[in-house]
Amino acid sequence: MSERKNILQRELRFGNVFSDKAKEGFYNEFGNLLESGVDIQRALNILIEEQEKSSIRELLEHVLSGLISGNSLSEACKKTTHFTTYEYQSIRIGEETGRLNLVLEHLSHFYGDKVKLRRQLIGVFAYPAFVISITIGVLYFMLTSVVPMFKDVFTQFGQELPYLTQKIIWLSNYFPTFLLFFALGVIGFGIYGYTQRQEVWFRKSMSQFALNVPVFGILIRKIYLARFCQSMTLLLSSRTPLVSSLELVEEMIGFYPLEEAMRETKKVILAGESLNTGLSKFAIFDKRLISMVKIAEEINQLDKAFDRLTKQYQEDVAYRSKLLGTVIEPMIIVIIGLVVGVIMVAMYLPMFNLSNVIK
Repeated sequence: MSERKNILQRELRFGNVFSDKAKEGFYNEFGNLLESGVDIQRALNILIEEQEKSSIRELLEHVLSGLISGNSLSEACKKTTHFTTYEYQSIRIGEETGRLNLVLEHLSHFYGDKVKLRRQLIGVFAYPAFVISITIGVLYFMLTSVVPMFKDVFTQFGQELPYLTQKIIWLSNYFPTFLLFFALGVIGFGIYGYTQRQEVWFRKSMSQFALNVPVFGILIRKIYLARFCQSMTLLLSSRTPLVSSLELVEEMIGFYPLEEAMRETKKVILAGESLNTGLSKFAIFDKRLISMVKIAEEINQLDKAFDRLTKQYQEDVAYRSKLLGTVIEPMIIVIIGLVVGVIMVAMYLPMFNLSNVIK
């Protein structure tokens, strides 16, 4: 458990020395060098020489030093603490089976897809986040500057204000206080979440909340299913035993529903049942996945089945991300228009009443 916490902390740490993008390039170039016939030590020397970032160059030098000292590549990677259990175990399996090139290629694809997915999600949420921030700023300006100006004018007339106008003025009086409490609440929840992030109850409740969020929950579920299938593809194609593959995926994914599913599925398999039987007990796995796994077990082609599932889920995630971005943008514009419109109508209603009085 402590090792798993360390892995998750390294994954979430800001300014990580060996980022996902750097790992994608490293595994890609390393695999190409080995494929061309260069031995491991010479390949690392080449990678060190062409590396521009001193932090990554120092990391690779530690790996090379471990190799020179007599360690295997997987052991040398493990000692640096910048490689996850999933990585160095995959590398170890590649060394033992003579399929290191294939493992490095899969690792490169894994981190490449991870980077691509992160960029897709940033693209989806960056614009809404920016617009919402601007909206809050505009709302703050209108409620603290524009509405008080109208309020002073209305006070001079001495007329009873419409209900909507009264509520907007009341909101204007207390909006800075509400905004302050909201900001403090967000900061407080963030700090509490950070301190409790490794607690089982917190991870379980937050993951269930994420999966139940309308629209976004489906996207999150498919993202983790894609990562699960991709991890299983790499491990099974490297001839990793099924139970060991589930253990490594449990340590790598970092999502509580999948971790729980892996733990219980291992027990089912050790009891003599099939993989699809174990997975079918958990709602996070859809019927398509269960059916394909069942057929793949019958014909002994699990790695190919998970590879096809990976591509399907990745395409689905890309489509839903693009669709979500297309739908969110006009919705935000409509919401902003409604908020500003309600405030302006509330401010002009007393003027209409005043014109009626004058007539």
